[in-house]
Amino acid sequence: MKLLILLFLVGLIIPVYAQEYANPSLLLETISVSPQDFNKVREDAKIIPLKAEHPVSWQITIQNDLLYANPNGNAILRLYDVNIENKFVEIGMGSPPERKFWVALNFPEEGYLPATRIDKNGWFDGAKIIAGYGDAQGITVNNGQRIVVSGIDLKNFVVGSYSVYGMNEPTDPPAINSGTFIVDVLSGDASKNPFHYYPFFVAGGVGALIGFLLLTKRRAS
Repeated sequence: MKLLILLFLVGLIIPVYAQEYANPSLLLETISVSPQDFNKVREDAKIIPLKAEHPVSWQITIQNDLLYANPNGNAILRLYDVNIENKFVEIGMGSPPERKFWVALNFPEEGYLPATRIDKNGWFDGAKIIAGYGDAQGITVNNGQRIVVSGIDLKNFVVGSYSVYGMNEPTDPPAINSGTFIVDVLSGDASKNPFHYYPFFVAGGVGALIGFLLLTKRRAS
């Protein structure tokens, strides 16, 4: 009976204690990009630092609710590695009705490398673009309906900044009229989370408690 009570208390107290603390291994940053920021060419795009660096394992979620101003307009997002200059991931979304979609990678030594390109129906209203990366797994991109990029090695990519643009030439009409473009950047490192080891602590603690109770029972008998 004593054993059941003690096990119940251990299982009850420790999870409550853990919930009192925010998970220090997770970082979440939400970026709301102004529609007008896309009305510029690549050369005029500003690289904007994020509030924090996102290493090891990260996920980028894009909600594109922009109203495009012309058929040749684009919404292009570049994510830059904090450690290596001109190393970036590019995700592009063209205007309706074609809705072209592409993902490209740029490495200083290899140059600009297309990872995928869909010329028609590459992205969809109401669907979120999700790019997930892990140092061991590489990058995987889902266009809202299916995986279009899978397991490409980015060589320890740490997201530290971003830029956007949408016009091909300075003389082009504006790419975007209005709307919203939201980017969520989520990252995590289990090694920085003390509760990552919680199951091991519980298992060890329960084992020691059982051993102690058995020992005291034998002495009592």
